[in-house]
Amino acid sequence: MASTTQPLIYDRDGDQLMQEMANVMDHIVLVPDAPPSKLPDLTPRLRIMWGQHLLDDLMAGRYRSLVCAVNAQDNSRGIISQVAAFLPTSQWDVKSITEHAKNFNNKGGRAKVLKYDMDAVEVLAILRPAGKDHLSVSDLASAMRIVVEMIQRKPERMPCASVSFLEARANRLVGDRGQTPTFESVLRVMSESGYTGDVYPSPGMWGSGSTGVFARYPFSPSLEARRSGGY
Repeated sequence: MASTTQPLIYDRDGDQLMQEMANVMDHIVLVPDAPPSKLPDLTPRLRIMWGQHLLDDLMAGRYRSLVCAVNAQDNSRGIISQVAAFLPTSQWDVKSITEHAKNFNNKGGRAKVLKYDMDAVEVLAILRPAGKDHLSVSDLASAMRIVVEMIQRKPERMPCASVSFLEARANRLVGDRGQTPTFESVLRVMSESGYTGDVYPSPGMWGSGSTGVFARYPFSPSLEARRSGGY
């Protein structure tokens, strides 16, 4: 007869200790968007990699491509330069990354997607339009459509990971009214562009313990039902 006892997560008294630590440490509350099913749900979705470390996963070879931002001024603090520094076969560095971006900075008034082949990982870097000090949501939307087309033309770029573009310093993402966009709005832009890869939340969102989060987008229909006054 099968047991109905919920399995413990940790050995010894680990469960009790972690319950206590959750009250004082940054944490997230992961909410299932649907119960497990015997039938696969083939709806295209983005996986949200809560609690995972993007740089570690890239170095471990979990992805063939990375979507992030680049600028023509200074990329010393961007993940693109971190990837270049830690991949042993990459021939890119901070200086050459920025110089390459400068070659495209004065061409056209729209966001561009630049390719940086770092051998183990190909970086698809979104360059904001010349003359702008930030990336707008509309810039991100047009660039993500290009990213999707590049992936479709070269399927070996999958699996692909993307940053959330939130909390960036040199490559800020700004909403239509000058505010920081919500994570949901960023996911919506990516999804509507046709992107189906993984997305890594920004570090600050790891401390969202007071807000339940989903691990996939589109989110559960129950969220919209509640926002509309239903249950």
